[in-house]
Amino acid sequence: MAETSLSVNLSYRREDLALDVSFVLRLQWTVLFGSSGEGKTTLLRLISGLLTPKEGRISLGDRAFFDSTSRTNLAPSQRKAGFVTQHASLFPHLTARENVAFGLHKLNPSQRDSRVEEMLDLFEARTLAERRPEKLSGGEKQRIALARALAPRPSLLLLDEPFAALDLSARSLITGRIRETGVPVLHVSHDLADAWQMDTEALILEDGRIQAQGDARKVLTPYRDRLLAQLS
Repeated sequence: MAETSLSVNLSYRREDLALDVSFVLRLQWTVLFGSSGEGKTTLLRLISGLLTPKEGRISLGDRAFFDSTSRTNLAPSQRKAGFVTQHASLFPHLTARENVAFGLHKLNPSQRDSRVEEMLDLFEARTLAERRPEKLSGGEKQRIALARALAPRPSLLLLDEPFAALDLSARSLITGRIRETGVPVLHVSHDLADAWQMDTEALILEDGRIQAQGDARKVLTPYRDRLLAQLS
Protein backbone atom coordinates (compact mmCIF):
# COMPACT_ATOMS: atom_id res chain seq x y z
CA MET A 1 0.00 0.00 0.00
CA ALA A 2 3.05 2.26 -0.04
CA GLU A 3 2.07 4.06 -3.24
CA THR A 4 -1.27 5.12 -1.72
CA SER A 5 -0.23 5.68 1.89
CA LEU A 6 -1.82 8.61 3.67
CA SER A 7 0.84 10.78 5.31
CA VAL A 8 -0.23 13.41 7.84
CA ASN A 9 1.99 15.95 9.56
CA LEU A 10 0.03 18.97 10.75
CA SER A 11 -0.72 21.43 13.47
CA TYR A 12 -4.11 22.98 14.12
CA ARG A 13 -5.37 25.39 16.76
CA ARG A 14 -8.68 26.61 17.95
CA GLU A 15 -9.77 27.94 21.32
CA ASP A 16 -10.59 24.54 22.82
CA LEU A 17 -8.24 22.25 20.88
CA ALA A 18 -4.58 21.99 19.86
CA LEU A 19 -3.42 19.25 17.50
CA ASP A 20 0.16 18.41 16.55
CA VAL A 21 -0.26 15.17 14.67
CA SER A 22 2.12 13.07 12.60
CA PHE A 23 1.55 9.57 11.19
CA VAL A 24 1.59 7.45 8.04
CA LEU A 25 -1.04 4.79 7.35
CA ARG A 26 0.74 1.48 6.81
CA LEU A 27 -2.19 -0.91 6.38
CA GLN A 28 -5.46 -0.69 4.50
CA TRP A 29 -7.51 -0.30 7.69
CA THR A 30 -6.50 1.91 10.61
CA VAL A 31 -8.68 2.63 13.64
CA LEU A 32 -8.27 5.97 15.42
CA PHE A 33 -8.97 5.85 19.15
CA GLY A 34 -9.12 8.50 21.85
CA SER A 35 -11.49 9.81 24.46
CA SER A 36 -14.17 12.39 23.67
CA GLY A 37 -12.83 15.86 22.95
CA GLU A 38 -9.40 14.73 21.77
CA GLY A 39 -10.04 15.93 18.20
CA LYS A 40 -10.64 12.70 16.27
CA THR A 41 -13.48 14.11 14.16
CA THR A 42 -11.55 17.36 13.69
CA LEU A 43 -8.61 15.35 12.35
CA LEU A 44 -10.83 13.65 9.77
CA ARG A 45 -12.22 17.02 8.74
CA LEU A 46 -8.69 18.38 8.32
CA ILE A 47 -7.75 15.43 6.10
CA SER A 48 -10.92 15.76 4.04
CA GLY A 49 -10.42 19.49 3.46
CA LEU A 50 -13.45 20.66 5.45
CA LEU A 51 -11.01 22.37 7.84
CA THR A 52 -7.57 23.85 7.16
CA PRO A 53 -4.47 23.19 9.31
CA LYS A 54 -2.35 26.01 10.62
CA GLU A 55 0.67 24.42 8.96
CA GLY A 56 2.05 21.09 7.79
CA ARG A 57 1.45 18.62 4.98
CA ILE A 58 -1.22 16.04 4.16
CA SER A 59 -0.59 13.75 1.20
CA LEU A 60 -1.82 10.52 -0.32
CA GLY A 61 1.05 8.85 -2.10
CA ASP A 62 2.82 11.61 -4.02
CA ARG A 63 -0.30 13.80 -4.24
CA ALA A 64 -0.42 16.66 -1.74
CA PHE A 65 -3.84 17.52 -0.32
CA PHE A 66 -2.38 20.31 1.78
CA ASP A 67 1.11 21.76 2.03
CA SER A 68 1.67 25.02 3.89
CA THR A 69 5.15 25.42 2.40
CA SER A 70 3.96 25.33 -1.22
CA ARG A 71 0.57 26.86 -0.32
CA THR A 72 -1.27 23.84 -1.66
CA ASN A 73 -4.80 23.33 -0.34
CA LEU A 74 -7.03 21.14 -2.49
CA ALA A 75 -10.78 21.53 -2.17
CA PRO A 76 -12.63 18.53 -0.65
CA SER A 77 -13.94 17.52 -4.07
CA GLN A 78 -10.39 17.41 -5.46
CA ARG A 79 -9.12 15.14 -2.69
CA LYS A 80 -11.46 12.26 -3.63
CA ALA A 81 -11.87 11.24 -0.01
CA GLY A 82 -15.15 9.58 0.94
CA PHE A 83 -16.45 10.69 4.34
CA VAL A 84 -19.18 8.84 6.26
CA THR A 85 -20.32 9.94 9.72
CA GLN A 86 -22.41 8.37 12.45
CA HIS A 87 -25.48 10.17 11.12
CA ALA A 88 -26.06 9.19 7.50
CA SER A 89 -26.69 12.44 5.62
CA LEU A 90 -28.80 11.12 2.77
CA PHE A 91 -30.82 13.41 0.54
CA PRO A 92 -34.39 12.94 1.83
CA HIS A 93 -36.06 13.62 -1.53
CA LEU A 94 -34.01 10.97 -3.36
CA THR A 95 -34.39 7.20 -3.33
CA ALA A 96 -31.56 5.01 -2.10
CA ARG A 97 -30.59 4.33 -5.71
CA GLU A 98 -30.56 8.05 -6.54
CA ASN A 99 -28.49 8.80 -3.43
CA VAL A 100 -25.85 6.27 -4.50
CA ALA A 101 -25.82 7.75 -8.01
CA PHE A 102 -25.49 11.34 -6.79
CA GLY A 103 -21.71 11.66 -7.15
CA LEU A 104 -21.51 9.86 -10.51
CA HIS A 105 -22.54 12.71 -12.79
CA LYS A 106 -19.31 12.41 -14.83
CA LEU A 107 -20.25 8.91 -15.99
CA ASN A 108 -22.55 8.24 -18.91
CA PRO A 109 -25.98 6.80 -17.98
CA SER A 110 -24.99 3.21 -18.70
CA GLN A 111 -21.79 3.43 -16.65
CA ARG A 112 -23.63 5.20 -13.84
CA ASP A 113 -26.36 2.58 -13.67
CA SER A 114 -23.79 -0.22 -13.70
CA ARG A 115 -21.79 1.36 -10.85
CA VAL A 116 -24.92 1.94 -8.74
CA GLU A 117 -25.98 -1.68 -9.15
CA GLU A 118 -22.47 -2.81 -8.24
CA MET A 119 -22.57 -0.77 -5.01
CA LEU A 120 -26.08 -1.92 -4.10
CA ASP A 121 -24.95 -5.51 -4.56
CA LEU A 122 -21.75 -4.94 -2.57
CA PHE A 123 -23.76 -3.81 0.46
CA GLU A 124 -26.68 -6.22 -0.13
CA ALA A 125 -28.99 -3.25 -0.52
CA ARG A 126 -30.75 -3.97 -3.82
CA THR A 127 -34.10 -4.39 -2.03
CA LEU A 128 -33.70 -0.89 -0.60
CA ALA A 129 -33.06 0.78 -3.96
CA GLU A 130 -36.44 2.47 -4.46
CA ARG A 131 -37.01 3.55 -0.86
CA ARG A 132 -36.49 7.07 0.38
CA PRO A 133 -34.47 7.62 3.58
CA GLU A 134 -37.58 8.01 5.74
CA LYS A 135 -38.42 4.38 4.93
CA LEU A 136 -34.97 3.07 5.90
CA SER A 137 -33.76 1.93 9.29
CA GLY A 138 -30.62 3.45 10.80
CA GLY A 139 -28.50 0.54 9.68
CA GLU A 140 -29.98 0.61 6.17
CA LYS A 141 -29.25 4.33 5.88
CA GLN A 142 -25.63 3.67 6.80
CA ARG A 143 -25.30 0.99 4.13
CA ILE A 144 -26.60 3.43 1.52
CA ALA A 145 -24.31 6.18 2.82
CA LEU A 146 -21.30 3.86 2.54
CA ALA A 147 -22.36 2.77 -0.95
CA ARG A 148 -22.65 6.43 -1.99
CA ALA A 149 -19.21 7.24 -0.55
CA LEU A 150 -17.55 4.36 -2.39
CA ALA A 151 -19.41 4.71 -5.69
CA PRO A 152 -17.06 7.40 -7.14
CA ARG A 153 -14.04 5.16 -6.38
CA PRO A 154 -12.44 7.39 -3.73
CA SER A 155 -8.73 7.33 -3.06
CA LEU A 156 -9.37 7.31 0.70
CA LEU A 157 -12.31 6.53 2.99
CA LEU A 158 -12.77 8.44 6.25
CA LEU A 159 -15.22 6.85 8.68
CA ASP A 160 -16.50 8.66 11.77
CA GLU A 161 -18.29 5.97 13.80
CA PRO A 162 -20.61 4.93 10.96
CA PHE A 163 -21.34 1.47 12.37
CA ALA A 164 -23.10 2.55 15.56
CA ALA A 165 -26.51 1.57 14.14
CA LEU A 166 -25.32 -1.87 12.96
CA ASP A 167 -25.34 -5.08 14.93
CA LEU A 168 -22.15 -7.15 15.12
CA SER A 169 -23.12 -9.41 12.20
CA ALA A 170 -23.98 -6.50 9.91
CA ARG A 171 -20.85 -4.63 10.98
CA SER A 172 -18.67 -7.61 10.12
CA LEU A 173 -20.32 -7.95 6.71
CA ILE A 174 -19.96 -4.25 5.91
CA THR A 175 -16.33 -3.95 7.00
CA GLY A 176 -15.52 -7.07 4.99
CA ARG A 177 -17.13 -5.59 1.89
CA ILE A 178 -15.26 -2.31 2.30
CA ARG A 179 -12.00 -4.22 2.63
CA GLU A 180 -12.74 -5.95 -0.68
CA THR A 181 -12.50 -2.59 -2.45
CA GLY A 182 -8.89 -2.08 -1.32
CA VAL A 183 -9.53 1.58 -0.45
CA PRO A 184 -7.37 2.87 2.45
CA VAL A 185 -9.55 3.49 5.51
CA LEU A 186 -9.08 5.72 8.56
CA HIS A 187 -11.84 4.81 11.00
CA VAL A 188 -12.72 6.76 14.14
CA SER A 189 -14.33 4.45 16.66
CA HIS A 190 -15.26 4.20 20.33
CA ASP A 191 -15.71 0.43 20.09
CA LEU A 192 -12.65 -1.65 20.91
CA ALA A 193 -14.19 -4.56 18.98
CA ASP A 194 -13.79 -2.55 15.76
CA ALA A 195 -10.02 -2.85 16.08
CA TRP A 196 -9.92 -6.52 17.03
CA GLN A 197 -9.61 -7.66 13.42
CA MET A 198 -6.80 -9.15 11.40
CA ASP A 199 -4.48 -6.70 9.62
CA THR A 200 -5.78 -3.69 11.51
CA GLU A 201 -3.63 -0.93 12.95
CA ALA A 202 -4.58 1.42 15.76
CA LEU A 203 -3.66 5.03 16.37
CA ILE A 204 -4.04 6.49 19.86
CA LEU A 205 -4.78 10.23 19.94
CA GLU A 206 -4.19 11.81 23.34
CA ASP A 207 -3.27 15.34 24.39
CA GLY A 208 -3.34 16.48 20.77
CA ARG A 209 -0.72 13.99 19.58
CA ILE A 210 -0.50 10.45 18.26
CA GLN A 211 0.84 8.60 21.30
CA ALA A 212 1.02 5.11 19.79
CA GLN A 213 0.63 3.32 16.46
CA GLY A 214 0.85 -0.35 15.53
CA ASP A 215 -0.93 -3.68 15.49
CA ALA A 216 -4.29 -3.01 17.13
CA ARG A 217 -4.15 -5.83 19.66
CA LYS A 218 -0.66 -4.91 20.81
CA VAL A 219 -1.22 -1.16 20.88
CA LEU A 220 -4.57 -1.28 22.63
CA THR A 221 -3.74 -3.83 25.33
CA PRO A 222 -2.03 -1.37 27.71
CA TYR A 223 -4.72 1.22 26.98
CA ARG A 224 -7.72 -1.09 27.26
CA ASP A 225 -8.74 -0.50 30.87
CA ARG A 226 -8.18 3.25 30.64
CA LEU A 227 -10.03 3.53 27.32
CA LEU A 228 -12.96 1.52 28.64
CA ALA A 229 -13.16 3.80 31.67
CA GLN A 230 -13.00 6.94 29.51
CA LEU A 231 -15.47 5.72 26.91
CA SER A 232 -18.05 4.28 29.31
